[in-house]
Amino acid sequence: MLKSRFILFIVFFSILVTGCAKRGTITGGTKDTIPPRIVNSVPKNFSTDFKGDFIKINFNEYIKIKDINKQLIISPPMKNAPVIVPMGNASKFITIKIIDTLQANTTYSFNFGQSITDNNEGNPYSQFKYVMSTGTYIDSLKLSGVIKDAYSKKPDNFVTVMLYEAATFSDSTLYKKTPHYVTNTLDSLKSYTLENLKPGKYHLIALKDKNNNYKFDPKDDKIGFVKFPVTVPNDTLYKLELFKEKATFKAQKPTQASSNKLIMGYEGNPKNTKITVRNGTENIDSRLTQFAGKDSLQIWIPKIKTDSVQITVTNGEYSKQFHSRIKEMKTTDTLSVDSKQKGILNFRELFTLTPSLPITKIEPSRISITKKDSSNVPFTSKYKELEQEIELDFKKEENEKYNITLLPGALKDFYEKENDTLHYTVTTKNLTDYGNLRLNLENVNRFPIIVELLNAKEDIIASAYSERETVLNFEALEPNKYTLRIIYDDNKDGEWTTGNFQEKRQAEEVIYFPKELDIRANWDWEERFILTK
Repeated sequence: MLKSRFILFIVFFSILVTGCAKRGTITGGTKDTIPPRIVNSVPKNFSTDFKGDFIKINFNEYIKIKDINKQLIISPPMKNAPVIVPMGNASKFITIKIIDTLQANTTYSFNFGQSITDNNEGNPYSQFKYVMSTGTYIDSLKLSGVIKDAYSKKPDNFVTVMLYEAATFSDSTLYKKTPHYVTNTLDSLKSYTLENLKPGKYHLIALKDKNNNYKFDPKDDKIGFVKFPVTVPNDTLYKLELFKEKATFKAQKPTQASSNKLIMGYEGNPKNTKITVRNGTENIDSRLTQFAGKDSLQIWIPKIKTDSVQITVTNGEYSKQFHSRIKEMKTTDTLSVDSKQKGILNFRELFTLTPSLPITKIEPSRISITKKDSSNVPFTSKYKELEQEIELDFKKEENEKYNITLLPGALKDFYEKENDTLHYTVTTKNLTDYGNLRLNLENVNRFPIIVELLNAKEDIIASAYSERETVLNFEALEPNKYTLRIIYDDNKDGEWTTGNFQEKRQAEEVIYFPKELDIRANWDWEERFILTK
C-alpha cells in the first residue's frame, strides 16, 4: 500500500515538473535591426584646419568592416591608400592612418558605403561619410545625375564618376592622372552625387573602372562623358551613358594548334580580316575562320613539310607579318558536321549546319529535304566562311516533319575530304503555337533605324531595318516576354556603333520600350511605341 502511494507521488511530481518546464521555455527575443551608431570621432566630423594623419571614429557597439576595397570612396583620391583598422575583426572603433601628403585648402571625404555593419546581425551603417578640410572651411557644393548604359537596358554597378579641373585637363589626362573629385554608384545606385565641391569648371567622366585605378583603360573599361566642361554650382542633372570603345583591329602571333591549323588571337572586329600564307616565296592556299566563342581566328593550312611559314594579316589600314614555326604533330582535324537546330525548327530560323573544317564546295544535287509524305522540298544553300556555317533555306509548313539528308560528296572540305552520309530530322509547330506583333512607331526623329526584340538575356531574337517605315510586323514569335529596342543608325552601317572619347563622339542613340512585351501563343498583338529618350 505504501509502495503504491509512493509510485503515484513520483508520477504526479513528474507531470507537474514537465508542465512547469513548458511554461518556462526561453525565447530568443526580438531580432536586432538597429544599425550601429557613432558616439564621437577625433577629430570631429566636418573639422577644418586638419593638420594630422590620424582619425578615430568610436561606435556604441562592436562593428565589423567588410568589402572595404570596393565600398570605401575617398575624394579627392589618394595615391597611397590609408590604413584602416579593424579589418575583419570586431571592434568599437575605426582608425584611419593617412599615408599621403594632403593637399592644402582641400575638403576630403571618406564615404564607407555599406562596409560598416554591427557585429551580431550585420545591420549596415549605410553611406556613413567622414569629412574634414585642410583649409578653413568645408566645401559644400554638389553635382548630381544618373548613370545609363548606352546599349544595354541594365546599367552597370560600381560605376566611378569623376571630376577633373578644366583648366589643367587635356585628352591625355584621363589616361595618366587621377581626378580631383570622385564618387561611386556602388552596388545598388543608378544615380550619383559628387559632394563637397569647390566652385569651378570641370570635365565630368564616368568609368566602369575594372582596375579601380581612376584611369581610363580603353581595353577593359567602359566610359561615359559630357562633351563640354560643366560649371559648379549647377542644378542640372547630367546623364552619363557608358559604352565600351571599339578597339582597332590588332592580331597576335599565330601559334600552331594541330598539324593543319594555327590559332591567332585578336583585338577589335575581325570581319574584314584577310591573310596570306607563304612558305618561302611560295604562296600557300589557306582559309580563315572564327574560333567560336573566343577572340581568336583559325588559320587552316595544308599539311606541308616546312620549318616555318610567313603569315601576313591585313584589316583595313592594319597590316602585320608574322613568322610562325611549324612542327610535326600527330593531331589532325577531321571533318564532322553538326546542326544548330535539334528537334524543333522555328519559322523564323534557317536550318544551319556547322562543319568542323572549312568547306570549299557544296553539291546541292547530293542534298535532299523531304516532308512526311516523302515529297521533295526545294531549297537554297549559303556558306558563311568566317562563321563556318552552312544555311539551308526552304519554305516551312505547319506541323511538318523534314528529313534532311546529305549523301557522300555533298560537302567537300579544304583538305579535299568528303562527308559521309548525314541525316537530320526537324519538325515545325502549328502557327497557332506562335504570336505575332504589329509595331506602330511614333515620333521617329530620323532614319534609318534598327528595331530589335530581345529575350531576358538580351539576345536578339528578331530584328528589322527601316529606312522610312513606321509600321513593322514581327510574325511567328515564340511565346515569351520580350524587350523592345530602337537604335538610330546614324552612320547607316546596319549595326549599333559605339562612341569614342578622343573623337568626343557619343555612341549611337538607343531607346528602350518602357515595359516588357508579353507575346502569347495564337495572339496578334499590336503595340504603339512613342519614341522619347
